[in-house]
Parts: sequence; C-alpha cells; structure tokens
Amino acid sequence: MYAIVEIAGQQFKVAKDQKVFVHRLPEAEGEKVHFSNVMLLEDGKNITIGAPAIEGAAVEAKVIKHLKGDKVIVFKKKRRKGYRVKNGHRQYLSEIVIEGIVASGAKAPAKKAATKAAKPVEAKPVEAKPAAAKKAAPKVAEDLSSKTVAELKEMAKAKGVEGISTMKKADLIAALS
Repeated sequence: MYAIVEIAGQQFKVAKDQKVFVHRLPEAEGEKVHFSNVMLLEDGKNITIGAPAIEGAAVEAKVIKHLKGDKVIVFKKKRRKGYRVKNGHRQYLSEIVIEGIVASGAKAPAKKAATKAAKPVEAKPVEAKPAAAKKAAPKVAEDLSSKTVAELKEMAKAKGVEGISTMKKADLIAALS
C-alpha cells in the first residue's frame, strides 16, 4: 500500500515504515504528525484518486530528527567582465518515518480549527479624520504661497490629501484650496 501525500508544500510517494526527508516541520522531535492532504491511494488492486484530495484519508508519521541538508554551491560568473560570486546554502530538513496510511475514517486535528476561528476582525470607523479636516478648512483661506513645502505637506496630511509625497508646491496649494 502506498499513497501520494502533500507534506510541507511538496508531494511525496510514501509507504509504511519509509523514511522521508521533508522541509523543516514545526513539530518537535519525537512528535507524531498527521497529513490529511492525500491525493492518491493504492492498496493492492484498488487505486483511489482524489479531486484534489481524498476525503477521510490520512498519513500518520513521526518526526525523528531535524537536520541540515548537504551544502549546495551557487556560483555565478560573467565571462570577460571579472564578475564572480560564490555562495553556499544548506536547506533545513526534518526526517520523518511513515507509521501508517489510513484509507478512510481519519479525523483532522482539532487544534488548528480552533485557532482559525479565534477572533473576527472588527471594522474601525474611518470618519474621524475627514470630520476633523472639514473643521480646519476655513482656516486655509490665508496666503499659501508664503508657506514652505514642508508646512504645506503637514497641512495636506491633516486634511487627508493622498499622494502628497510626489506633489510639488503648486500641486499642494491647488489641493489645499
């Protein structure tokens, strides 16, 4: 019996008691891991293909250890230009052993579902700034050309004008009038 399962963003063909090196998992060494995104199951003559995943199927594994992979050398060169760069990289990996493949009746862990439904995002009122800017508008009647660009930007920011960082002095005066 084997299965094709997604583990840490990659698809692996796994069988019982097989050791697999995958991208680093957040679980500690010795913990059991449950992967429910099974795309294909084969047990003898029966092959089940998911669309995209098989409902109720799961792969259970145990994290053996965390380690770093072999060093990969990245060398870049442009001929006749004197450009050479050499970098090295070692990928963080987790070694897991597949303890079992469940074809149906597997239950997803409940702790992830509880964290997703923690708090709904509340909308904040946006009316506070424009109301204050409208009250300050009658004071703008003074001569704006005598002010510096920094002062004009502060006034525009208080009024709620967008895009002030790219505006010139004439544009700022036009926006404040």
